[in-house]
Amino acid sequence: LGTHSHTQKISLPSFLRTDRSFPSLPFRSPHTAMSSVAVEPLLRYHRRTEVSGLRKVANPCCSSSSLNCSRQKLFHRGKCKLRVRRRSTAPFVIRASSSSSSSSTALAETFESSGDVFFRHSFPVTQTETVEGKIFVRVDQENGKGNWHLTVGCSLPGKWILHWGVSYVNDIGSEWDQPPKHMRPSGSMPVKNYAIETPLKKPSGDDPFYEVKIDIDPKSAIAAINFVLKDEETGAWYQHKGRDFKVPLVDYLLEDGTVFGSNSFVRPFFSNILLKPETDSTLEPDDVKREDRKVEGIYEEQPITKHIAIENSVTVSVRKCPETSKNLLYLETDLPEVVVHWGVCRDDAKNWETPPGPHPPETVIFKEKALRTLLQPKEDGRGCSGLFTLEEGLAGFLFVLKLNDNTWLKCKGNDFYVPLSNSSILHSESGQEHFKDAAASVKALDQNQGSDTAFTNEIIKEIRNLVSGISSDNSRKVKTKEAQESILQEIEKLAAEAYSIFRSSIPTFKEEVVLEEELEQAPPKKSSGTGSGYEIVLQGFNWESHKSGRWYMELKEKAEDIASLGFTVVWLPPPTESVSPEGYMPKDLYNLNSRYGNIYELKELVGKLHELGIKVLGDAVLNHRCAQYQNQNGIWNIFGGRLNWDDRAVVADDPHFQGRGNKSSGDNFHAAPNIDHSQDFVRKDIKGWMRWLREEIGYDGWRLDFVRGFWGGYVKDYMDATSPYFAVGEYWDSLSYTYGEMDHNQDAHRQRIIDWINATSGSAGAFDVTTKGVLHAYVSLKGKIYFMQALERCEYWRLADEKGKPPGVVGWWPSRAVTFVENHDTGSTQGHWRFPGGKEMQGYAYILTHPGTPAVFFDHVYSNYRSEIAALLAFRNRHKLHCRSIVQISKAARDVYAAIIDEKVAVKIGPGHFEPPNGPRKWSPALEGRDYKIWESS
Repeated sequence: LGTHSHTQKISLPSFLRTDRSFPSLPFRSPHTAMSSVAVEPLLRYHRRTEVSGLRKVANPCCSSSSLNCSRQKLFHRGKCKLRVRRRSTAPFVIRASSSSSSSSTALAETFESSGDVFFRHSFPVTQTETVEGKIFVRVDQENGKGNWHLTVGCSLPGKWILHWGVSYVNDIGSEWDQPPKHMRPSGSMPVKNYAIETPLKKPSGDDPFYEVKIDIDPKSAIAAINFVLKDEETGAWYQHKGRDFKVPLVDYLLEDGTVFGSNSFVRPFFSNILLKPETDSTLEPDDVKREDRKVEGIYEEQPITKHIAIENSVTVSVRKCPETSKNLLYLETDLPEVVVHWGVCRDDAKNWETPPGPHPPETVIFKEKALRTLLQPKEDGRGCSGLFTLEEGLAGFLFVLKLNDNTWLKCKGNDFYVPLSNSSILHSESGQEHFKDAAASVKALDQNQGSDTAFTNEIIKEIRNLVSGISSDNSRKVKTKEAQESILQEIEKLAAEAYSIFRSSIPTFKEEVVLEEELEQAPPKKSSGTGSGYEIVLQGFNWESHKSGRWYMELKEKAEDIASLGFTVVWLPPPTESVSPEGYMPKDLYNLNSRYGNIYELKELVGKLHELGIKVLGDAVLNHRCAQYQNQNGIWNIFGGRLNWDDRAVVADDPHFQGRGNKSSGDNFHAAPNIDHSQDFVRKDIKGWMRWLREEIGYDGWRLDFVRGFWGGYVKDYMDATSPYFAVGEYWDSLSYTYGEMDHNQDAHRQRIIDWINATSGSAGAFDVTTKGVLHAYVSLKGKIYFMQALERCEYWRLADEKGKPPGVVGWWPSRAVTFVENHDTGSTQGHWRFPGGKEMQGYAYILTHPGTPAVFFDHVYSNYRSEIAALLAFRNRHKLHCRSIVQISKAARDVYAAIIDEKVAVKIGPGHFEPPNGPRKWSPALEGRDYKIWESS
């Protein structure tokens, strides 16, 4: 269910920490007990060939995204010199003689020019550095002309976004408003109706700062500017002591430029006000006091820490010694002072052992299981190198790198491996074998299965993952009996599904015998929330559907048409009374008279869809809720209706609504009070409400809004209480970018989605935002937003990850991935992340032929794409493609992507050429459109 590092994690600031709860996999190396840093970044670190203007910190001053106020002038613009500190090299200082240096240079040249080198490969090595910089805020006046500016800047590199809004004089409460359009800098994008996002840019190419400047009108009614800073490269949000940064303007920017006194309530952040004394003999005493405090400006700094990736490499070359026939292995790296912890293996099992001598200089034996060799510095001072003489008959050379601070560098969580024989090289890719993954425990079983049982094998993998979870947790005695029973129920469902599809070829699994008694004693089976695997979802509305006031009835009129197209599930809009007409700002949860229709029309629609055999999902907004009443401070955090909660139902760290609950377990939603799901009375009420919706309305499952706002374990609680047929959460997160270019490796992004699903114990799936992001991404150029994608830019190679599998959640946990091209937020009239026009059918050709549960947007069904979508829907249903279908990617090149699914369907996307190979199966074209083609086997 994703990639897992076999290394002990380093301590990171809490806002960057990515804790994974999957069981660890076995690791054969003799150094497993040592702490190490995986070469593949644990977080979304990005490629940096050179880092300047940064300072490494051993103990970051900020342990989380909360920043401590610092009133010292730590740097001034243009004079800040921050740098990455190099590690102390004392323990490994070696003074090589000139002859030694010259011989190493000659040796390197020999390996470079020799024609008998049979293996050469460069391994990328990534280290992480913690660097410290500053966020600064400045309010100043332009040459005394009365024009004021707010400048927000950051000294660290990154893709910085200012998420900001304003509050007005006499506003009650702390909600944000969008600023007037004339205040918005170039490149600003609105966020719904309460905020603006503006990218920070470098004022000039040589400037070390990223900043944005906002014009301020002193005569406006704006009392304050509120903001938080977001790094889109890491997804981290930076606040001031857990709350928004607030720049008060009402005290300072008066028409005559004077200050009428200090108001501590509206000045929680700024203290550095630059004042200029002036006097005039004609003024009265009170006026003199005012004129003595003319404002020159405001300036404040906050420390900020960030983890960045430093790229290095290790190059290994191997050739035969013509005199002795032994293998000569030359290893060089651009890292200074490195110890190679190494051994050899004699077969593909890769079990470490120490080879006989001779060994390189500066080599010691480590616990009789490995050797440690200190590499010698190169003549030019750029790194170090070493020569290893290895006997014949060895299969491979295994090693990891140790730096002088007990940091261990590995190859994507595994040992570096260098094949030493021709047979080993033939079985490797670019000198490296693919490492065993979590499915290794069923390798023997897979070898004995024919191609007609591939579907069952995928289910077996999921069962074994669940079984290994029970075993490892039992050994640690950390999982409750209820949690184990839930996993056993999921195992039972998966096994039943395999049995129903392949009745004639039921495999036997000896390892599962130990579970038989427990399964027989399990309570009545609950739905896992993942359906049958053959679902096709229709989003039954768009952002404008509420405007007619009778959307339920309009959709009822289309129900038979929807069923005829082959949809099995319809996702309906939020049903409750809402402050916003779209339904995503719920108020009284039991009041189902919404802008889409009343409760009776809703029940009529659901009944009609059930008659046609279609399941119905309710859109449940659980993260936040709008209040009906104000507290004694004028804050809207007292709720009415049947669920008449007080401010204990609001999280304590909500920046706007003064909650008295516990701290939030997720991200804050700024526009409404964030609900504290850790409160027993809140969970009890929500479970009661959701059960009532299931029984009264007839919902079969849920679409869960903004699940990033609260812990996935609470979702499991709600799913257990309502036993949905199908459930999917909206876990929206930024992908990984480097200098505006989307990274090929999006493992960190999909891992966060996987982590959320895992927190729900798999009781709900999630929208595959990773797959949508790979299909298309955006970059910012010269203040304007341009939408680009793999399809338009002829980068179809992005549709395969580094292991040759689909790059999204669908490549790791397909039964929990809900794939989509567009929805009411990304498309419709909002267009927050719109799929490039004219390319939508390529997206649908992908998601409707691949595993995962596809979701189709209403606007696309009822558009010019209808006939093509209908043909794809019929094709998917006819060939019984499902959420666990097996994908074999045949080609992922610049101009074409091609794959074979379940060995009976072939699909090509892109203008390039591909034809499925004819062999035992004959292929015939089935569907074709603009830059896509689909074949079926006969």
